[in-house]
Amino acid sequence: MNTHVVYLVPGFFGFTSLGAYTYFYRVAEVLEAALLDRGLNAKVIECPTQPTGSLKRRAERVIERIDATGGTKADHLHFVGHSTGGLDVRLLLTPGVRLRPDKLEEQIGNRTRTAIFVSTPHFGTPLSNFFTTVQGRHILRLLSVLATTNHGRYMMYAGAQLVAAVARMDDVIGRNRTFLDALSERLLRDLTPAVDDPFWHFIREVSSDQGAIIQLTPEGMHLFNAAVVDRPHVHHGCVITCAPARRRPEKLTSPLRVGGWLLFTLLHHISAMEHDHYPYPSPAGAMRDAIESRIGAKITSRSNDGIVPTLSQAYGELIDAVVSDHLDVVGQFRGAGGTAHSDWLVSGSAFDDLHFQRVWGAVANAIARHA
Repeated sequence: MNTHVVYLVPGFFGFTSLGAYTYFYRVAEVLEAALLDRGLNAKVIECPTQPTGSLKRRAERVIERIDATGGTKADHLHFVGHSTGGLDVRLLLTPGVRLRPDKLEEQIGNRTRTAIFVSTPHFGTPLSNFFTTVQGRHILRLLSVLATTNHGRYMMYAGAQLVAAVARMDDVIGRNRTFLDALSERLLRDLTPAVDDPFWHFIREVSSDQGAIIQLTPEGMHLFNAAVVDRPHVHHGCVITCAPARRRPEKLTSPLRVGGWLLFTLLHHISAMEHDHYPYPSPAGAMRDAIESRIGAKITSRSNDGIVPTLSQAYGELIDAVVSDHLDVVGQFRGAGGTAHSDWLVSGSAFDDLHFQRVWGAVANAIARHA
């Protein structure tokens, strides 16, 4: 019997787990069950990555994960890359690519049947251009200071304890399932100022390698697409996300959610700024019609999910298109799984468990069809 393994590859600032948070929240279990329903007994494995590292280094980490989990001995491999993770997959699967001195890339490529890209910036995102500005570099430099100095770690640790205290205090007035509560329980509760704490390791990785920031600009992806080619026998498909531009979320019941909505509005505005000299290609008529039908709106160069322009995500077969912000689709939405899970992007997308099941069911269909 053929063995199938599906690898989930996280995106920019991605991680497998951080505290009690997981990047692909409930995706592995939902996708495994959906594949089994379609007659495919597959193992789904999440890949660690370098959060902001260069695409080459991120792809090398994927190879290491595949090798460590026995993927090079499986009969068939399938990849699902979210955001930048989709670009890692495209680079890894390019025929003749040399990411390391052995021949693991070719072994992996020959076993791969499916590559699915979820919210992937195939033609770049203006948000990367922002991080190359003076303001963006200051933000990244601040992260470096916080992670690599005792003073910075203790300052952030003290701030985390203050946030946790506020989360406990608002329980007194009945606000006991807020974003602060979730953040405190899942991330801040076990944070320590020790240099080997996983959180500081994550921040140090961000500060040590930010190569993807340049590579994800529309200019950088122009070169990427000239050099990276598809492996002929691999089926390529995409899940496209688009968030509402001006929909005010319901239940802005706290200053934190108001702030989250304002932050999303800013991110959406930046992501809508198409580069004059590097426009996004327009999908063929039938694909454009299918996208617009599913999201219920016309798509333009300004359409985006708060991080990646919608037109930048079209690549290969359209698997699904959904009204979703950039993180909803990987399970980071309000009330995910019927729990008090909180979202990171307050977009007003109204994404829920029905949409989540639909998207990952469509992904399972594509994998099973080409297994």
